[in-house]
Amino acid sequence: MAAIKITKNNFTQEVLQSKEPVLLDFWASWCGPCRMVAPTLDEIAEEMKGVAKVGKINIDEESDLASAFRVMSIPTLVVVKEGKVSAQSVGVKPKKDILRMLEN
Repeated sequence: MAAIKITKNNFTQEVLQSKEPVLLDFWASWCGPCRMVAPTLDEIAEEMKGVAKVGKINIDEESDLASAFRVMSIPTLVVVKEGKVSAQSVGVKPKKDILRMLEN
């Protein structure tokens, strides 16, 4: 399963009510570092199928969600487990560091 597009309309169902952890990627089409990390996140989405979800939130389209998570710089990665933020990081990270965020 590829990354899921998260909007304010599906946020509650896909993120807050998710039984598995959700890795949220706050990004924008004009962001170079966001494009750099995108292939890694797609790999994680495939590898973690059934264990965790990867959701992509376009900050230009979903500014309310970006504000709710206090996103100041992108890419921002946030892990939500059982409706609560368990990890957060800003900037491009190696795959192993992103996977470690999901394990916490």
